[in-house]
Amino acid sequence: MKSFLKNISGINKTSLYVKEELEKIKVLMSQPMVQNIIQLKTPVRSFKEIEFSAFSQWGDDGIIQYLIEKLEINNETFIEFGVSNYLESNTRFLLLNNNWRGLVLDGSKSNIDYILNDTISWKFDITAKHLFITKSNINQTLIANGFEGEIGILHIDIDGNDYWLWDSIEVVNAKIVIMEYNSVFGNKAAISVPYQDDFFVSDAHFSNLYFGASLKAMCHLAKLKGYSFVGSNSHGNNAYFVQTHLLNEWVQLKTADEGYINCNFRQNRDKDGKFTLKRDEEMIHQCGDLDVIDVISNIKSPLKNFL
Repeated sequence: MKSFLKNISGINKTSLYVKEELEKIKVLMSQPMVQNIIQLKTPVRSFKEIEFSAFSQWGDDGIIQYLIEKLEINNETFIEFGVSNYLESNTRFLLLNNNWRGLVLDGSKSNIDYILNDTISWKFDITAKHLFITKSNINQTLIANGFEGEIGILHIDIDGNDYWLWDSIEVVNAKIVIMEYNSVFGNKAAISVPYQDDFFVSDAHFSNLYFGASLKAMCHLAKLKGYSFVGSNSHGNNAYFVQTHLLNEWVQLKTADEGYINCNFRQNRDKDGKFTLKRDEEMIHQCGDLDVIDVISNIKSPLKNFL
């Protein structure tokens, strides 16, 4: 520990100590909720019943604990794309509480440097790599970092090519897949932004609403890859898929219509990059002339045709 602290220039040691202690408290305070999930006698009707947040932005820590408790997971490993500095993440609780092994990727070098200077980098089995992920580099990157074959969880949240990246992944076989979906694309059609190697949400449209894919698009791809949709978090941004053969009385198939949740948080911005604090459903029409792809028919047309 002392030798590690000597090498982390730029990070205040007192702040680092306080952060670690707060994280221990978060993990400790989450234990009653974890035990409640373990001791459940009947399946939940909605993931909202078991949601809690220790390090996830929303209630995903609870959903993940439920799924790994109620499904047969032999390989306790995870991969997460788009983690920022990893302080707020859907897999950090898995790392700190369940001691899973993981790989995290982010397109910002400063974010990855932060993770590498965090004590989790030596206290836990976590690999952090700087990479702007594309269809052409993702599989070789996973193999190069020792992640191949069966894993426990794959989580993709990059505000852009999410659909196309999951479609491209061939070298890992995740029991559970968590995909961010764009709820303001609605639930009428299976649509995604077209693939673009250098897609960046703020460059694509100033509103920050033109990204990713609809839930129906994700469900379409999931079925092709042998997965079933089992629900969304209650904030309407993360969808959960499990390998179809793992479905049981605790984790059951839902249709996109049954599991779709319209997000209530407001993420859109004006042309100056400032939050408008207006509902996303009102602002998405500013993107109406931009093209999306119907992933079932493979036809490209303006987003306004689907809103």
